[in-house]
Amino acid sequence: MASIANIGHWISRPTFRHWRGDFFGGLTAAIVALPLALAFGVSSGAGAIAGMYGAICTGFFAALFGGTPAQITGPTGPMTVVMATVFTAAAKTADDPATGLAIAFTVVMLGGLFQILLGILRLGKYITLIPYTVISGFMSGIGVIIIVLQFGPLLGYPGGANILGAVQEIPYDLTHPYLGATALGLLTLAIVFASPARLNRLVPSPLLALVICTILSLLIPNPDLARIGDIPQGFPTLHWPYFSLPLLRQMLGYGVILGTLGAIDSLLTSLVADNITRTQHDSDQELIGQGIGNFLSGFVGGLPGAGATMRTVINVRSGGKSNLAGMLHALVLLVILLGAAPLTAPIPHAVLAGILIKVGIDIIDWSFLKRAHKISWKATGLMYGVLLLTVFVDLITAVAAGVFVANLLTVKSLTDLQMQRLETITAGADTSTLNERERELLHQAQGHIILFCLGGPMSFGAAKGIAQRMAIVEKYEVLILDLSEVPRMGVTASLAVETMIRDAHGRGREVFLVGARGQVRDRLRKLEVLKLLPPRNRVTNRLDALQQAIAFIQQRKA
Repeated sequence: MASIANIGHWISRPTFRHWRGDFFGGLTAAIVALPLALAFGVSSGAGAIAGMYGAICTGFFAALFGGTPAQITGPTGPMTVVMATVFTAAAKTADDPATGLAIAFTVVMLGGLFQILLGILRLGKYITLIPYTVISGFMSGIGVIIIVLQFGPLLGYPGGANILGAVQEIPYDLTHPYLGATALGLLTLAIVFASPARLNRLVPSPLLALVICTILSLLIPNPDLARIGDIPQGFPTLHWPYFSLPLLRQMLGYGVILGTLGAIDSLLTSLVADNITRTQHDSDQELIGQGIGNFLSGFVGGLPGAGATMRTVINVRSGGKSNLAGMLHALVLLVILLGAAPLTAPIPHAVLAGILIKVGIDIIDWSFLKRAHKISWKATGLMYGVLLLTVFVDLITAVAAGVFVANLLTVKSLTDLQMQRLETITAGADTSTLNERERELLHQAQGHIILFCLGGPMSFGAAKGIAQRMAIVEKYEVLILDLSEVPRMGVTASLAVETMIRDAHGRGREVFLVGARGQVRDRLRKLEVLKLLPPRNRVTNRLDALQQAIAFIQQRKA
């Protein structure tokens, strides 16, 4: 009963307060989604019907269970690029095509389960913490992959999922194009790029290109022209999960890739929806909704989906405000599939390739590409590095390497800031840190006291700066460690402080610890650093420490 209650909690119950706007938003989003679903299905290698099933299944259930009211979910460019790789790998490892499809759709289910797990563990807020340079690099890389993979179909050649092979084929394809397919592909590009904004509001340019170019292809028959062909009508055949022990690791790996990429894609679109609607999405519930949609999509033989930015924006601008719009968008696609599937059979592949090339161009982050070098050459190098890894290696390697390097650069920047906050003060030092009375006492000590001030959060990067100052302690009789301006201290920095205290004691020096409180005091207590100092040497302010240090020096001289 508890699990049933939890499922009930996950459901974003439809609201009918804005039903008119949701109806028009969902209808418009479905019109835009139709040609894209067909194109993504063909591009993935699973067929146009897989794109339709994916758009319907993920669109409905992600809206029903998700946490972003106005979001439209369906197959996207990044997810399709990965799925094309999955289908190719599954076909190579399987004994027959049916087993290959079963493996591929099981990977889709695993990706959905992984997203559900991320949502249950409440990790949604961490997904979007990936640096923008990394996101820009891998999204632009995906755009490049889509363009390169669709270049052959645009010129009349079969598509594939091997980016290196597609690059090698470009010179031959350019010099030996199929004129009929190429003409249709170029006309498609002309329509999607040059369609007037006023007309585009009435009929989305991808749908306009699809209709016009398909009609033209029928008026001028060409037996060599590759078309979608007949797609199944009615409800889909269920694909039960298929597991093979030798392939389990590879399947889990691809499932994690799909789940992670879909989570990033969806939550970034959720942020866009928040900005437009002035609302706040629930990241964890959105991941659960996306996961349920993708799991069920794999179960019915559909492509995986994610939050689709363009379709979401169109939905909102058309009046969509609640999750009802996303559900209606899926139902409209279902009605089209059940009643108008034969109309999609004559659509040429070259036309779909032209539509996808436009999608690829739109995915590339042109705005940031043009400005990145003005901000930082490190950021620019990181972005282009992720882009190249995305295109020529794989998405997860690109993102993992990008995040790792970005974190190293961030740690280096924070360490530089922390090093600037490490101040070593002796008699006669020109500093604004001390007040007049404290400067007098330090001068009175006649060079026997060294004051070591730390400021700001101290991470492991600060440990190096602390260690570099240990040798200075030998020249002085008293070391005062001032932690008054340190709100937090990491383990490595705490151990560096311990080492400094032990080193000073080993040289026969007296040590005073100033201002350790809150998390800093708790950390030093748990590491048993405070036990190294008698209670009288743990003081709350610098003035007390300086006065006790003067008394210690005078006592030693006496």
